[in-house]
Amino acid sequence: MIQKSPQNTSRYFWTEHVKFKIRFYGLSEQKVLGVISRPQRKEEGIVEKTIAVMKPVSPKIINGKEVWKQEIWVMYQKHKACSMKPTCTKAPAGKHIAKNSNTKYQILNTKYKIISAWRYPGVSPQKNPIPEEILRELLENL
Repeated sequence: MIQKSPQNTSRYFWTEHVKFKIRFYGLSEQKVLGVISRPQRKEEGIVEKTIAVMKPVSPKIINGKEVWKQEIWVMYQKHKACSMKPTCTKAPAGKHIAKNSNTKYQILNTKYKIISAWRYPGVSPQKNPIPEEILRELLENL
C-alpha cells in the first residue's frame, strides 16, 4: 500500500524532514496530529522555540501502573497567523486578534510547523527525549 504524504493546510505546515520520517517510521498524518492534539507529555524542544510532545503506543495497565514499550514523539513550532492586515494586537484574554477594515476584531488561529516525528523504543527519560541521530539530522538541515 502506498502511503499518502501529508499536505500543507492553512493550519499545518509539514517540512520535508517530517514527511521523510513519517514514511521511515510508518506513521500516518492522523497519528502525528493526534500526538499534537492529545499528548501525554510535553517538553521544550532541543531546537530553539520548539515543543516536543509524546504519546505512548499501546499503553497497558499492569499492577495499577500504565506501561508501554514504544513512544511516538513530534517536534513542532507554534505561530500566530495574522491574516488580516495591517494591524495585529494582543487581546485582553491573551488571544491574538487582528483588526479589519470594518474595525471589527477576528480571533486568529494558531499555525503549526511540524518539524520532525519519530518512534522511541521503550520509555524515554524525562528532559531531552530526542535521540542523537535525530538531533544530528535536524541540526544538519537547519
